[in-house]
This record gives sequence, C-alpha cells and structure tokens, in this order.
Amino acid sequence: MTSITGTCSSALILKQRESGTYLFQYNGLRAIESMQMPVESNSWKPKAVKCGRIKAMASAPKREKDPKKRIVISGRVLCSYICVLQMDKTRIGVLVGTGMGGLTAFSSGVESLVQKGYKKISPFFIPYSITNMGSALLAIDTGLMGPNYSISTACATANYCFYAAANHIRRGEADIIVAGGTEAAIMPTGVGGFIACRALSQRNDEPHKASRPWDKNRDGFVMGEGSGVLVMESLEHALKRGANIIAEYLGGAVTCDAHHMTDPRSDGLGVSSCITKSLEDSGVSPEEVNYINAHATSTLAGDLAEVNAIKKVFKDTSEIKMNGTKSMIGHGLGAAGGLEAIATIKAITTGWLHPTINQYDLEPQVTIDTVPNVKKQHEVNVGISNSFGFGGHNSVVVFAPYNP
Repeated sequence: MTSITGTCSSALILKQRESGTYLFQYNGLRAIESMQMPVESNSWKPKAVKCGRIKAMASAPKREKDPKKRIVISGRVLCSYICVLQMDKTRIGVLVGTGMGGLTAFSSGVESLVQKGYKKISPFFIPYSITNMGSALLAIDTGLMGPNYSISTACATANYCFYAAANHIRRGEADIIVAGGTEAAIMPTGVGGFIACRALSQRNDEPHKASRPWDKNRDGFVMGEGSGVLVMESLEHALKRGANIIAEYLGGAVTCDAHHMTDPRSDGLGVSSCITKSLEDSGVSPEEVNYINAHATSTLAGDLAEVNAIKKVFKDTSEIKMNGTKSMIGHGLGAAGGLEAIATIKAITTGWLHPTINQYDLEPQVTIDTVPNVKKQHEVNVGISNSFGFGGHNSVVVFAPYNP
C-alpha cells in the first residue's frame, strides 16, 4: 500500500522539485504551547489575495462564522513531526482512503497461492490488502487516537474523505483530521484491468501527449499514482496553537448518479446537483466561484458530461477558469482528489493556475477558459475541485483564501 508521504512520478512534480518548491510541502503541525517552528522557505506561504470581481446577487448565502465549525487547511503532507507533538492525540483523527486497496499485496498473495500453495501466502496478505490499513498504520505510528477509517469510492475517494473529515470537526468530534487519498495501481493487474475496461488511452507512441482533457482527439486516461493529504483543522484550534493557515475549506457535497457502473449520466444531473449542494454547504453563490479544478480524465464521455453539468450550475462562465491536473500527472484514481485539492490550494496561495497541457483541438462545447498549454495568473476568489468515480460517485469540495 502506498505510503501517505508517497510521491507522484510526474513532470509537474519533478519540475517543482528542481525549482526548489514542492507541491506537497509539510506546513508544520506544532503543539499549542509552541510559538515558532523554523521553516526553510517562505516562498510558498499564502499571499494576500484580492477577491475577483463579484456580480451583484439578490441574496448571498451566509457563510459559517463559528470558529469551532470553520475548517482551515494547516498542512499539505505529513512528516514525522506529528510523533513529537504535545497536543491531545485523542482529538486528532486520520481519514485516508484508497480506491483499489493494497493491489500489490493482493496480487502477490494470489500468485503465491496459485504457484506455491496457501502455506506460502504472506501473513501480511490480508492486512496490506484492506483499504483501511493506510489510516490504521499512520495512527499506530503516531499515536493519533481520533476518528480513523478509510472511504473507498473509486476516483472520488479523497474528496469524500475531506467532506467526512470536515463534518467530524464541525460536530466537535476532533480538532484535527489528516485526510486525503492514496493509490499505487501501476502494476500488471491494475493496468490490465483498466485496459479491459477500455478506459486507458492507446496513444502509446506519444505517451507525453496521451492525457488531453477536452481535446477532440482524446481517447482515454493515463494512469498515475501517489497520494494527496491535507491537514484539516478547526479555526479555533488552529488560532489557539498559532498554526500557519494556508487556505480555508468552505464545504462540500457527495451524490450518486444511480445510473451505470462506469458511464456518467448523459443529463449530468448527479454532477450538477453535487456542485449545487457543495455551494449551499459552503454558503457560496455560483457568482463567487471563479476557478474550477475539473475531474477531466480525458475520456470521451466523461469530459463533456462534466462541462455540461458545470454550465448548468454556472450560467455565466466568462470569469471562470478551469484546468485539468490529470493532463500532466495522469489519473491518480483514489489519490486524484487529494492531488487536485493541493493543486487548487496552490492556485489560491500563489495566484497562478497550472495549464491544461495537450490542448490542440478543443471540443466546441467547451466554452470555458481551460488554461490551455500555458500557465496563467489568476486571483482565486472561490475554487471548487471535482472528483467522480466508477459507480456514479460524485464529490465536490470548495476552497477559498483564508480571511479572518
């Protein structure tokens, strides 16, 4: 099973590392008593972000004001620092999910059974195959005794985890929850299974151009792997311990298409209703949203279904920019929402949107700015991140700059 601090082998991540900034940076969980913690670089700290132009609204929804129920992001990856914290570990939970579970352990166990018999199966076969073990092992290593489980909703997994984690905090069941998704399925069984589903791109002669969301010549997704994890915390607790707040989680929603195992609904109802519910949960009007990190897997049906659903919710998309992270790092499956939440937060804190690469011949139905091929500067007012999974699972989370 992939480590929570696993990396994603992609040009995007490598480029970030070469330039000295990391997409997945530890932002420092520190004890309430502690006043300071040295940080190597300030280059990634949030900048003051001006809100984009907001159109007049008849009745704007009310956002959460209670600091016990406001959820902030105070970190984007773990390191071992949690082990030495002096905080109440019974109030810190772990909610890291995966779509496939320990596929390597499972495949190895089956191979041992077939070739050598049951006596040669590793005793770790079952423990390392089940989906909850990532969260469990992290808790065992660090002593975190709060809510702990995993969610498995295919490629929507990480967003489901963020949504559930926020609700635990809002109900007062935890102060901090480490939440996200992880996946390591690039192996014969995993790749072969998606080939059998006819979900993968066959552009093997140009692999670097294979993932091309919204392009007329897209033919399937490219598999990726890794993990994306956020440290989610109540605003009250974060302020009390002097945490460096990166961004704010405003809300989210989950729905089901109730339609087909792999195909999206043609009318986009499940997706559009999920976006609408996420805005309602966040106290945000559609006019306030000016950035969308789309699911955009580069599949024929999925890409346009998502765009059509987005256009149902946002009647005027002239000020919205939308990009597809998977164009550069592939589809991380259960980790995808975690990776893309981090990309969304980076857009908020830096004021830059990464491009959607491999945009050569855009579908005419896509009338939203997809940030084609070249990054763009953009001050994010409110950003949403979409994730959808086999089984018709839909999930949307909403982030914004932190404003006291």
